[in-house]
Amino acid sequence: MPPVGSLTVMRSLTARVVLVYLALRAVSTVLLVLASRDQPVMLDWTGPTVEPLDMTVLWDGGWYRHIAEQGYPHVLPVDPNTGRVAQNAWAFYPLFPLVSRLLMDVTGLGFAVVASSVSLLCGLGAAVVMARLLADRVGPSVALATVAAWGAFPAAVSLQIAYTEAMAMLVLCLLLWAVMRRQWVAVGGLALVLGLTRPIAVPVIAVVAVALFLRWRRRRIEPIPLGEYAAGVWALGATGLGAGLWPLIAWRVTGVRDAYTQTMASWRVGGEIEPLKPWLGMSQWAFRHFEGGDVYGPVGLAALVTAIVVLTLGPWATALGPELRTWCLAYPAYLALVLDPFTSIFRYAIPLFPLLAVMLGGGWLDRSARWLGARTVALVGLGLVGQVAWIWKLLVFHPPSDYPP
Repeated sequence: MPPVGSLTVMRSLTARVVLVYLALRAVSTVLLVLASRDQPVMLDWTGPTVEPLDMTVLWDGGWYRHIAEQGYPHVLPVDPNTGRVAQNAWAFYPLFPLVSRLLMDVTGLGFAVVASSVSLLCGLGAAVVMARLLADRVGPSVALATVAAWGAFPAAVSLQIAYTEAMAMLVLCLLLWAVMRRQWVAVGGLALVLGLTRPIAVPVIAVVAVALFLRWRRRRIEPIPLGEYAAGVWALGATGLGAGLWPLIAWRVTGVRDAYTQTMASWRVGGEIEPLKPWLGMSQWAFRHFEGGDVYGPVGLAALVTAIVVLTLGPWATALGPELRTWCLAYPAYLALVLDPFTSIFRYAIPLFPLLAVMLGGGWLDRSARWLGARTVALVGLGLVGQVAWIWKLLVFHPPSDYPP
């Protein structure tokens, strides 16, 4: 049998990933077509009638279409009732809508066609890179199973509509792969790109810092050339810059130092960004129909935190390596600090793909995954059922107000 890293094995893995991922996206497409029959007309999103393609530009997709067609405001809008900055385009990162705009100009096609195609291709690219980087750690079989479970995840539908998840996942997977292969120059460049894709660049700083520290610790066994020192400094510096790049651009264009922060606060309850506290409130809200929900909510939240920590740090995740394990801790910690948890949390969970490999039993260092086929079928099945719920409960908009996807 060829070694894991052989060209034959990698080509075979890539081909299987492409087939599996596209098959899952085909299933999601069928669900979107069926859901379009239940989507009421929303003139700003759908026009006078609802077509299946209109399902790709609902909710945030409408904002990205606005950015692609009209750009960002130079003056922050103000809510006349509160005097605070109103919701505006600066909350949405630019790479996806600007790439879509460029392709619209080149092809003459509309935003919905171009944006959904960009997402589909980026998601496919992310799946291929994800499989390659995981294969280096957990083997091709677990890597393929992980991609299948990830592609069937309830919020994976966002990987083929006018949302930034697919593009961000492609950049993130490339960046994590570059970190694992010590390609520090590429790490820095990809960190800058990620900083213009989605607000997930901050926890990457921890991943790069841990990887560089571990490399430095091996300097006596494996000496570090001067050029690698310089590349490492570039990687860490560019990662830090990438984390703050979009807020800096918003400041430069609008002239308001905290333009990005004020804009993000306009979506928050009370108009303020509060670390950690919203998670406690949301946990209590989730159990509001149960007697003692004020207690059950925090207990459930503590259980969630414990599950993530245990999944990541236990011996069943050793094969992931320190870089992916650091990501699985740093990213949720970052979300706890900046996110008001609500129904969008399912989309925000998409980057935690390494934990799927652990759930599939593929993270052990000294044993192969047990019941891999059965576990994969179970996770894919549950994911597809979740997609039905995600589309009809969240993506389909029921006037006059609804929960966002």
